[in-house]
Amino acid sequence: MTLATGSAKSTKPASAVAGSRDVSPARAPRFLAVVGPTGAGKTALSLLVARKLGGEIISLDSRQIYRGMDIGTAKVTPAERALVRHHGLDLRNPDQRYSAGEFGRDARRWIGTIERRGRVPVLVGGTGFFLRVLTEPIFREPPMDPVERCALEDVLARLPRAELERWVRRFDPERADVAISGGYQRMLRVLSITILTGHSLSWWHVRHPTEGEALAGVICIVEVPREVLDERIRRRIGEMVEGGLVDEVARLIGDGYRPGDPGMNAVGYREVAEHLAGRMTLREAEERIRVATRRYARRQATWFRHQLGPGTVSVDGTAPLEAQASAVIDAWAA
Repeated sequence: MTLATGSAKSTKPASAVAGSRDVSPARAPRFLAVVGPTGAGKTALSLLVARKLGGEIISLDSRQIYRGMDIGTAKVTPAERALVRHHGLDLRNPDQRYSAGEFGRDARRWIGTIERRGRVPVLVGGTGFFLRVLTEPIFREPPMDPVERCALEDVLARLPRAELERWVRRFDPERADVAISGGYQRMLRVLSITILTGHSLSWWHVRHPTEGEALAGVICIVEVPREVLDERIRRRIGEMVEGGLVDEVARLIGDGYRPGDPGMNAVGYREVAEHLAGRMTLREAEERIRVATRRYARRQATWFRHQLGPGTVSVDGTAPLEAQASAVIDAWAA
């Protein structure tokens, strides 16, 4: 499955554009997206692009939706939010779920509101599945009792990962690889739907309607050489630790949130929680965060490389910021 931009726009030459693919005429684009792996420099670029275009930013980050998780998710600061209006931040507490389907419904509403204000919706982040639910809408989940679902997922989340993978393969072999690669939350979703409805997620996908219409957009991916990205990640993790990540995690745990909660199992939070529990030193936790973040960034880059469709614009993330912004704006204006 690939993501199609659905855009009638062609790419103009620009010094920061590393390459692009042909695009066929189609529907008018409804949004501009700036995507790429963590550490690629999307935030600074998106803020500049949004200010130049008169846009509003919609976060494509599945962790920045959690309140109180600011440092470890590299969430934009209050000062940056004052410069550009943001949507999709601080929507849930760390112990609450937020599905891709919910994001799709919210994002369609935000896009419509931004358009009615005469501004440009700029989608920014590295959660590819959030982007895909807009360009390739997913099915509407069957009704399930929220209390039962939370209780079930709480039990399932305590199982070892290998055990979860075994049950996912048994209950829904068609979606097993996708679910397992998507991590704990994707596996919990597959299992909870199967157990509570009596039918697998694959079964429901075939028989249920989608969440909404497919939206067309201009999609730009910020690409950075691996060695440069690794160095940026190294610096970022150091800055997070120096900037108060340990205190942030301690505060969340003090508020009653647990390492297995949907938000708290994010990279950075689970390692620091282990440190606070006395199971590793801070230096060990910091190194594990770097390793896990590098692996996550590689998975993101691979996903975008294989899932983004014709018309995607590749932007050189090592070029000067103004040149990158010009490349993105040219793609939108073409």
